Amino acid sequence: MPEPAFSAQSPQGDPPARTGTDGTSAVRRPRPLSIGLRADGTRTVVVVRGELDLQLADELHAALRGALTGAPDGVDLDLGGVGFCDCSTLNVLLALREQAVAEGKSVTVRALGPVVERLFTLTGTLPLFLPAGPDGTGEHSLGAEVVQLRRAMLTRPTIDLARGVLMATFGLSPQDAWHVLVTVSQNTNTKLHRLAEDLVTAVQGEPLSEPVRREVADAVDRLSSLTEEPGEPDGA
Repeated sequence: MPEPAFSAQSPQGDPPARTGTDGTSAVRRPRPLSIGLRADGTRTVVVVRGELDLQLADELHAALRGALTGAPDGVDLDLGGVGFCDCSTLNVLLALREQAVAEGKSVTVRALGPVVERLFTLTGTLPLFLPAGPDGTGEHSLGAEVVQLRRAMLTRPTIDLARGVLMATFGLSPQDAWHVLVTVSQNTNTKLHRLAEDLVTAVQGEPLSEPVRREVADAVDRLSSLTEEPGEPDGA
């Protein structure tokens, strides 16, 4: 594989997991995942609490598919208690949405916390999960909704691949690689999928722009400095 067109000092080993994507917290322990279901007329409400990552994606996927199967009209999501999520969570939600559309059902979000809202905003997928308006038509036509859903599902592999590039290049954990992607996207005002495309292209020899390369290096350095705080026990 050609050397990527950006560089920074790689942290040694896998850094410990971290909170959210705002960079304000130090080391933390992940909160256990809790998924609760309750019927609400012809819909099923799914309440998710805790932290979601690639390792828990299958568990979330199974719970949501079961909820959708048992709900005549669809599923409503309460994601207000989700403390961490990344594109593996988005992959599950988009797949659920695709299945719901195929079955003439809907998947909407009743509540979402800042972490999930940031994920939807960065990926431009929030409109897919908004409830229908008073007339039942929703904000978008079905045709436009399907097009947007397909576009989102096409961009997600690139985002996952870009996260893998960061993990391999800098020795980051999946959570920290996601943190770097989000931080650089926000600081450079670049859509997440565009940034992902640039990172993947950089591996093939096309250099990143200087501002983006600086932001990537700075974000990685900040993570590295957190893992090297004095007095922090190994593996904390």
